[in-house]
Amino acid sequence: MNPNHSPSETDFATAAKGKTGIRRIFNAFGYSLAGLRAAWSEAAFRQVVCLNAVLLLLLWWLDFGPATQMMLVMASMISIMMELINTAIEAAVDHTSLARHPLAKRAKDAGSAVQLLALIQLALLWGMALWREYGWNVF
Repeated sequence: MNPNHSPSETDFATAAKGKTGIRRIFNAFGYSLAGLRAAWSEAAFRQVVCLNAVLLLLLWWLDFGPATQMMLVMASMISIMMELINTAIEAAVDHTSLARHPLAKRAKDAGSAVQLLALIQLALLWGMALWREYGWNVF
């Protein structure tokens, strides 16, 4: 038994990890929904989801081909996934300690950077798609 965990935490971890088959799949789905609910409480996550919802609605209104549509949907999903990862990193760091520490800052800054890169990718791909379809066709 890990001395840093109480018996009930250890028992829960063992029981949760011990599930197999369809029960494990249902449990994992429930944990994923709980993660989405927890992330929804964060303003940054809601903003990224709302931005991508608008972009996806715009996607169906504009006349893009199927390959461009798939690329833009993937870019939106990557942006949302990166915000989930950023939120998870921030929660884990804050759980560990709320004290200022250079490694905590590095972890949080790296999570923020990955989201920034995902948003830059999203903007570039949308810009290229719009330029190709509605601007000078140079791509």
